[in-house]
Formats: sequence, structure tokens, C-alpha cells
Amino acid sequence: MLARERGIGSWITSALESNVGLNAIAQWCAAIDPDTTFPQGLGTGQLFVENYPMPLRIEGDCLWYGDEKQRNFRQEIQEFTARWTDDQPTLTVHTSGSTGAPKPMEAEKVRMWNSALRTLEALGLQAGNTALLCMPLGYIAGQMMLVRSFAAPLQLLAVPPSSHPYESLHEAPDFAALTPMQVYESLRVPHERSLLRRTLCLLIGGGAISPELAAELRTFPHAVYSSYGMTETLSHIALRRLNGDEASDYYTPLPGVETGLSPEGTLTLFAPEVCAERLVTNDRAELLPDGRFRIVGRRDNVICSGGIKLQMEEIEAKLHDLPCPLMITATPDERLGEKVTLLYEAEEDLSEVLKAHCNERLTRYEQPRRFVRVDQLPRTETGKPARQLAKELAAKGI
Repeated sequence: MLARERGIGSWITSALESNVGLNAIAQWCAAIDPDTTFPQGLGTGQLFVENYPMPLRIEGDCLWYGDEKQRNFRQEIQEFTARWTDDQPTLTVHTSGSTGAPKPMEAEKVRMWNSALRTLEALGLQAGNTALLCMPLGYIAGQMMLVRSFAAPLQLLAVPPSSHPYESLHEAPDFAALTPMQVYESLRVPHERSLLRRTLCLLIGGGAISPELAAELRTFPHAVYSSYGMTETLSHIALRRLNGDEASDYYTPLPGVETGLSPEGTLTLFAPEVCAERLVTNDRAELLPDGRFRIVGRRDNVICSGGIKLQMEEIEAKLHDLPCPLMITATPDERLGEKVTLLYEAEEDLSEVLKAHCNERLTRYEQPRRFVRVDQLPRTETGKPARQLAKELAAKGI
């Protein structure tokens, strides 16, 4: 496109009603957004007849492309790109905050590059493929999408993080990385569902995938993966296919990644290309002889109630199809030490309904002793359950 070839980022025109002025605005929009293309020499009549959508806003004496969120997100991309290309060997990244406040850590750029190359190879992504960036850039998932786009290079489609990342798209990207919540919400809207199904490679991470969501994804015609990783491993180090002949309940480590179990039964990882030290995770796992693994739950998400150890995630999995969003946590109990507590998101009291469901599905020891209604379940910015906040919310209701 002429605008891109000349590196033009803005025009000054006083003839908005003219062919020249409207064509200039159209080409300017296309230069900003790779998902938008117009023929050079586009006429005024064609603009109105075809009714091309362009997210333009007038603020003062300026015409802006996109709303404030879009502009701020593009600014974040520019700032990250500047940090990536400076002469510093590391970048500051932050953990997701699922078990407490997000913590900063220094990541080596060369290891981030190694991680990006490994993902591109594992997923079969090639130069020129379109990739949807819809993750916050304050965390490793969003940052690694940018690094992958630099490494391939990929053609980036950037939309501000939201629960409906496909809402403004007209064509499906070749590659997208989403959270389970984003996938779930997108599937509820026909237009977004259609684009999601046409995405050639869909990578889902940042949280557990419910059995219902997994069942929907099994019908997708193109590759869908669940990813396993963390900030310390600079995004994922293992993938699990969710559909097709290769679908599995177990994650397969990427090449160069060694897995094991700690004495406490938690997963250990050695991935020297992305992390200098062997990692001992808090994830309780089942490990196969060939290195594949299945996550049972987090070690710090264990409730010790009357001497019985209960995994929060396992209880939640048994209640996956209840009539409202829920989260299992623990509150102090003088007799039991800790008692199972169910937080649920609803506008009205559903405790009796939920209690009946729990009686049908849970063992005696798994039964919640308390039901706490909240306006909104606590989640991190990346969509993971905020377990510490959940425990604090439940404690306030005692």
C-alpha cells in the first residue's frame, strides 16, 4: 500500500468533503490498521456506497483513529517496542498475581527470543501470518505475543484487552492467544464465534478450561491448544491439543524441556533456553514416563479440613455446570482448622439451590460449610482466579 511504502503516519487536509480528503483519511486508517485495506484512488462515491467502517473520533481540532482505549494500547505497543530495541539485555516483567500481588522480575531478551522461536516452530507459524494481540502488555503473555511478531515476523492485529477481542474484527486471524474467559464470551456472540472457529491456530492459556468449554472446542475445524507455563518460563513450555486426532488430557513439553516431580508431588521444570535454573512449581501433577503431565491443582490451593486435604480445583471441576459462576476457597474453623467455602456470583441468594447441587455431586468431606454471595468473583487482570482475594472476601462474611 502506498501509505505504508512511504511511511506516512498523518495527513493535513482541509477538504474532508472532497475525493482527495476522504481518500487521504481512508488510506491513513489503512496505514494504522493492517486489517483495513482500501484501493489507492478510492473515490468519494465508493466510500459511501460500500459504507466502509472506520473508527474515527473528533476531539477538538483533531481527527483520531480509534477510541481512547485503542490509542492507549497502541501507545503501550510503541513503548514496549522501544524497550525491546534499546541496548539493555533485560526487561522487567511481572507475575500474574493469582496467588498474591504481582511481583517484578528481570527477563533476558535473548531467552524471550528463544521462547518466541520455539513457539513459532511448535505451532507452524510463518512469516506474514496474522496474529491477534489482545492481552495486557503489563504481563508476559502479551509481551511474548509482540516478541513472536518480531521474530517471525507476524502481521499484528492489535485490539485492547477485553472479554470480546473479536468484536471489532472482520476477518479471522491466522493465530490468536486468548484466556478461557475470552474464548467463552466470544462463543456466545454469533459473529465472534464464526471468526473464532475460522482462526487457524488458537492458543488458550492463563486459566483452567471447563469441561463445557472443552466440549465446544473439540468441534473446531482448526488446531486448538491449551498452554502450560508461567512468567518464570517466559510463557508456555508445554502444549495440550484440545481437538482433532491429537487431543489429549496430558501436556506435551516443548523440545528441550525436562519435567519431573518434587518430593511434595509438584511439577519440576528444566528449560535452559528460557530459564537458567531448574524450577520447582506449586502445581501438583501426574507425570507419565515420557515426560507428559497432567495438572491436578496448585499446592497452595489445598484446603486442610479436619485432617483431610482437599484440592480447590477438583471441587470446582465437579461443580462446573452450576447455574452461576463460583469459586472454592477456605475460611478458618475452630474445630476443623479450615472449612470449604463456596463463593458465588449472583444478584440474588442462591445458597439453597447451590447446596442441593453440592449434595448431589460432592463427597461428604468436599461439602461447602458456607456459601457467600458476591457481586463479582475476584480475578486477576489476566483472568485467573485471585485466590488470596477470594479468601479475604470469604473471611469478611464470617
